[in-house]
Amino acid sequence: MPLTDYLVILMFLTFVGLIMTGIPIAYCLAGTGMIFAFVGYLSDQYLGTVTGLDYNFIGIIVSRIYVTMTNWVLIALPLFIFMGLMLDRSGIAENLMKSLQELFGRVRGGLAVTVTLIGVILAACTGIVGASVVLLGLLSLPIMLKQGYSKELSLGTIAAAGTLGILIPPSVMLVVMADQLALSVGDLFMGAVFPGLMLSAMYVVYLLIYCYLKPKAAPLPAERVHISLMTILSVLKNIIPPAILIVGVMGSIFFGIATVTEASGVGVLGSFILALMNRKISFAGFKEVLYNTYNITAYIFGILIGASFFALVLRGLGGDQFIERILVGMSFGSYGVIIFVVFCIFFLGFFLDWIEISLIVLPLVAPVIPKLGLGIPGFGVVDNPSLVWFAVLIAVTLQTSFLTPPVGFSLFYLKGVAPPEVTLSHIYRGVIPFIVLQMICVILVLLWPQLVTWLPAVTYR
Repeated sequence: MPLTDYLVILMFLTFVGLIMTGIPIAYCLAGTGMIFAFVGYLSDQYLGTVTGLDYNFIGIIVSRIYVTMTNWVLIALPLFIFMGLMLDRSGIAENLMKSLQELFGRVRGGLAVTVTLIGVILAACTGIVGASVVLLGLLSLPIMLKQGYSKELSLGTIAAAGTLGILIPPSVMLVVMADQLALSVGDLFMGAVFPGLMLSAMYVVYLLIYCYLKPKAAPLPAERVHISLMTILSVLKNIIPPAILIVGVMGSIFFGIATVTEASGVGVLGSFILALMNRKISFAGFKEVLYNTYNITAYIFGILIGASFFALVLRGLGGDQFIERILVGMSFGSYGVIIFVVFCIFFLGFFLDWIEISLIVLPLVAPVIPKLGLGIPGFGVVDNPSLVWFAVLIAVTLQTSFLTPPVGFSLFYLKGVAPPEVTLSHIYRGVIPFIVLQMICVILVLLWPQLVTWLPAVTYR
């Protein structure tokens, strides 16, 4: 095995070791990149030309960071983040919660179904998991516990419904994936629609069946709500504003009126108007939204810069060829390689956030996918359909990273707003069925790639 392969392995181990120390992930990535750029340079100085990491290569790193920060596509990130945070302030979810609860009051498990539906609407409006989980937890958890719902069912439903925002467009994760894999953001957005809605439908079906089989886990309210015309009108009144916003953002992309970046601007304007209409935003609240937008954006871009440094040095050491040799050399067959990669990413999701996996692991394994000859249908329209399908497949898999301990962020978001009697063990037990449903969704996308590629083909035909 050549020296560069040993350096690649050592680089990964160093990165993992630094993470275990608790150092911020952006510093771990950039620091590991710096260390091994220097190691590669010294190797060439004293062992002959081994890696090619010279002064010119360091200049490429600086240029790569500049290109990252001037990327037009990535402008959509802070805009979608602002849109999601502003909608949290608009009061839309609170109004929907009240009206949908009345509509589904006669259905056993109706409150859990209501939470899931609101999670879908928030996902299509925001694309930010943390905001959705916290909002759903604050709004619905006290009501569910007061009505007698089991803690596990309540917590699992809220965590899973809030996590839909990372998959259903406009998803911040899909924007990052499209940038890293040089794919169309529109293709990924359209490709994720059916898997996201399918997963949401699986949640609803599971909740209805579970609550029917275990009625004590989801008792009906003491006072049976009468569904009147006013109830239906109230639901329509509360659902029309976010529906208009969703159509404004996704519809402008779907019909080719605007690019994803331009559509994110439409979303910002729409969310601001909705907040003003509901009279839920003050000057202090607006400043807080701006501050949180800056904070989240800086966090993502800090990791993005560190990951760019890390990935470029890794490629300079031959890391991409090393990964490709391993994957291509496997005797599993094409789909066996895909299953192996999905399993590895599922496992990494226990310890790493979606950002690190999307920025480090995905660009390393993605170049191998088109070479596997999978025959994924693009219907003559979708460019690089195998890579589009693979990216959405990984996006569905990364849903689990928010729910799996010890680094499941949705679990900690929810614990932060839960009452003292709720423990992490309650949350862990509650999310297990939803992780199983997510893995079933992964299998369905794996077996039927058309679930991903058909809608982009129809959209851009």
